[in-house]
Amino acid sequence: MSLGAAALRAAALAMPGAYEDYPFGPETAVFKVKAPSGGGSERAGKVFALGNLDAAPLAISLKCDPELAPALRAANPGIIAGYHLNKRHWNTVDTSVVDGEVVLEMLEDSYDLVVAGLPKKQQIALEWSAHAAKG
Repeated sequence: MSLGAAALRAAALAMPGAYEDYPFGPETAVFKVKAPSGGGSERAGKVFALGNLDAAPLAISLKCDPELAPALRAANPGIIAGYHLNKRHWNTVDTSVVDGEVVLEMLEDSYDLVVAGLPKKQQIALEWSAHAAKG
């Protein structure tokens, strides 16, 4: 089952602290995560997914564990090294080829990788923990 743009957008925006931005122009949706502000300086959101949601076929770039990324690419022709991104840390996924459930799992993994890199205070504000992400 392939995943459509509306389902992909809904899944990305359902994650705590997630929002959609267009810093590269109107054709590229960029999904970022940002913890609620708890004082101090305002922090920019961190990217966990991006792509042209109006493109056919629909492809989305997702952050990936650098140890896992090559194996995913080797196992699935719909997953390639991140388009215009760091090839070690990003994969671009063709949602017309890769099963929707796999895309959603990769989206969640991308979000978790980004949140894991945030300061502990922000992780708490997002009600996220490494233990919760694994379970």
